[in-house]
Amino acid sequence: MIWLAWRQFRVPALVGVVALALVAVYLLHLGLDVRDAEDGYRAQCAGRADCPRLSQLAADYENTSLYLAALLAPVPGLLGMFWGAPLVARELETGTHRLAWNQSVTRRRWLAVKLAVVGLAGMAVTGAVAALATWAMGPVDQVAGNRFSTILFGARHVAPVAYAALAVVLGTLVGLLVRRTVPAMALTALAFVVLQFLVPNLLRPHLLPAEHTTLPMTAQAINQARGLGSITGAPVVRGLSVPDAWVTDVSELRTRTGEPLDTTVFDACFTDPPRTGAPEGPFGDTAVCLADQDLHVDVAYQPNGRYWAFQWLESGCYLLLAGLLTAVAFRRLRRRPS
Repeated sequence: MIWLAWRQFRVPALVGVVALALVAVYLLHLGLDVRDAEDGYRAQCAGRADCPRLSQLAADYENTSLYLAALLAPVPGLLGMFWGAPLVARELETGTHRLAWNQSVTRRRWLAVKLAVVGLAGMAVTGAVAALATWAMGPVDQVAGNRFSTILFGARHVAPVAYAALAVVLGTLVGLLVRRTVPAMALTALAFVVLQFLVPNLLRPHLLPAEHTTLPMTAQAINQARGLGSITGAPVVRGLSVPDAWVTDVSELRTRTGEPLDTTVFDACFTDPPRTGAPEGPFGDTAVCLADQDLHVDVAYQPNGRYWAFQWLESGCYLLLAGLLTAVAFRRLRRRPS
């Protein structure tokens, strides 16, 4: 049965190996280039441990890191779409399942072997890509300190392997339910994209209890933020940071007594602040006007030291969901008439 499953899967596997080889060549070249740049900056620091020039390394490769992560992040979804979805759907669509299910091999063993072959192959390919990307951009990630970034987190270390396992199982189950290859592929891609949007925004920040702190909103602090206000008109500051931490939630601007800032005061500072000749900054007089209100925000954050805990916890959630979907697929297969 394993030999038969491999025979059916050999063409997609060959395509995956070729694609992996091409990606590996590029990532090896990129990794060596990054390390050459790192050695050059360290040489300029004359062996100092706290080399300030290394910050330039993160700036040099910031866009490359983000583009690379954005290109590699869909790999698990593509495997679920092209490897998982047709796994059973094609058999049902062409009618070959009748022959397979009337042999000495039981339906459950038939599905288990096919899932094992394709699922392990998908996990191996994704794991290899993630390992190469993690190695290539390792010095940049260490200097930048933004490993909790939504895009980077899902393209590094062990999490992508769990994504691939879920994607293949999800595609298989969708194919079993839909019974048509192309619709199953489309639905698998859509479901995986939705899942990859919901998990980082709704689940990941709450995998561990957050730490809390209060940040005074001085003019300097406001000018370091990435944005003010929201589409609802709420008095909020967006894009604040805490050293060596991932900020998961920021409250509205609050007064000294802890009450939310009146929106009329916020709007007045935002649209028509007093002209003070404030030093240059993204928000100029608006920052000074808000700082005069003696404001602060309550911040929830996750220390960077919890990065590996989040990697394993999120991977465990994906693997647990993959196990549940596998159980559903086996139950559906057992109840399905030939």
